[in-house]
Parts: sequence; structure tokens; C-alpha cells
Amino acid sequence: MARTPLSGTQHALRAGDYEAVVAGVGASVRLLTFAGRHLTVPFGADEVRPGHRGATLVPWPNRIVDGRYTFDGVDYQLSLTEPARGHALHGLNSWVEYLPVRKGASHVTLESVVEAQKGYPWRVVVRTTYTLDADGLTQAVTATNESERPAPWGTSAHPYLVAGDGHVDDWTLELPAAQVLHAAGERMLPDGLTSVEVDAERFDFRTARSIGGVQLDHAFTDLTSDPDGAFAARLTDRSGAGVEMSWDAACPWVQVYTSDQPGGAADPAHRAGVAVEPMTCAPDAFNAATYPYKTGLIVIEPGESVTAQWRIAAIA
Repeated sequence: MARTPLSGTQHALRAGDYEAVVAGVGASVRLLTFAGRHLTVPFGADEVRPGHRGATLVPWPNRIVDGRYTFDGVDYQLSLTEPARGHALHGLNSWVEYLPVRKGASHVTLESVVEAQKGYPWRVVVRTTYTLDADGLTQAVTATNESERPAPWGTSAHPYLVAGDGHVDDWTLELPAAQVLHAAGERMLPDGLTSVEVDAERFDFRTARSIGGVQLDHAFTDLTSDPDGAFAARLTDRSGAGVEMSWDAACPWVQVYTSDQPGGAADPAHRAGVAVEPMTCAPDAFNAATYPYKTGLIVIEPGESVTAQWRIAAIA
């Protein structure tokens, strides 16, 4: 019997000039290319996935501060999975193997369960479908609450987008966001929502411009949609080719991270891609009552389901 690769069962998809590989652990986009050009930062099949690269994040994206939250009058404490900052990071199932439910040459549906546990006593079934076609790679995430009580919920994806040759500094970013959530100090505590115009040189990418040396690891909101109703972030190289991440109103927030690594240029991952993460909710949304803005926290009633989806496509 063949050994399963460290990143989980491999699900290869192909459609036209697109090829993708989804790894079972975390239902992660391990590889996505168009005409042989990488659209995301890849990793090896038999490699422990670097961080959350390409992973599906459930039942919350981003951070829950101190791993503590109050929901429906009850206090909860989660394990601190980001010990350096003391937070619960990127949900509970990013290191769980998702099992295939349906599969074809250009699509795969995977399923995992967020089991009821200390800190999150709800059972939520998660199904995610990846579909590859002429428009790119679309991922839909559906969560069904199989508990007897309403469950707090959020989801996101974590791809690192690649525009072309070079690094982040060489690329141009377009991001249709008018507000940015500031993150205070080394612990990145949510510290107020302001217009991107307050520090336009760093945060205002509503008109496409070079990233240069700008460092981002921030959540943005107040998004402007395209004529078809979708939101889209675009990353291009000097030739105008690149990659687009688009999503709908199910995700009113997006995290953008320029992949700045503590070791700097000595680390191959340093500014090798831009993480663009459409999120159904803001960082620390499980503590929604703490903040004076709408965090987007979803509450799934017993027996009900919610869906969010996004797409990665080449800009030729």
C-alpha cells in the first residue's frame, strides 16, 4: 500500500491551460498554474505544509485574541495555537485530512468535521468543492451546524498569490478597499478601523500601484464591487500579466499579507507571494461585542447551512 504524502491525499485537477493540486490536509491548494505559470506559491506533496499556505480556515479565520471569547452568555477558552502572540490562529481544521466525497477530472468535493470540543462545543460539517474551468479555480465552502444550539462561524482561504517573476516588491496591487483595521504591536491586536486615506502610501491600493517596500498584514473592508457584483484583488507584474482573487458579498473582509519573514531575504518564503484571504468576518470576530464596527460574525442555527466562495484566475 502506497504511503500517503505528508500533505495528505493529492487531488489533481485540470481544465484547459489550468492545472491545480489540492492536498487533503487542510483542503489546501498545493499548486495552481496557468499555461505553466505559477499563480500561487507552491509546496511539495511530501512536505509538511509551510504554515497555512493554501489552507481552508474553519471555524474562524485569522485570530481570536488570547483564545478567549464569550458567546450566548458563556465564556470559552481555546488552545493557543499562535504561542508567540498568545492567540488562537486560523481555526481548528487546518491540519485535519479532508476526505473526498465526489471527484472528477476538473473538480473535487472534500469533507471534514469540526468536532465538538472544549473551547468550541459545536459539531459542524464542512464541505468544500474546488472547481477548475476556463474562469480559474473556484472554491466553495459550506458549513452545516449539526448541533442543538446556534454556532459561531467564520471561514476563509489562505493562498499566497504570485504575479510572475520576481518578488512582492516588483509587483502591482489593486485592492478595492476603503477601510483598514489597524493591528497594534507585536501581538497584532485589533486597534481601530480607519479610512485607508489616513496612511494612503501604505494602505490605499484602490488605484493599482506598485507595492515596493510596503509591508502589510492587515484586514481591509468597505469594499467596492465590480459591475458584476464581485470584489477582486489583482496582482500583476511589469508585463501586465498576473493573478486575480475574486469573491462575493459573503466575504465583507479581506486580509492582505506581504509574507514578510523574520529571517528576511535569507528565508525563501520572504515576500515570495501576497496572501489575499477573503474572510466572512474580521479578526477576533468571535468577540464581536467588543468592537464598535460590524465584524461579520456568522451564527449558524441548528440544522442550517451557510456557504462562501472565491476564485483565483490568471490575468493573461
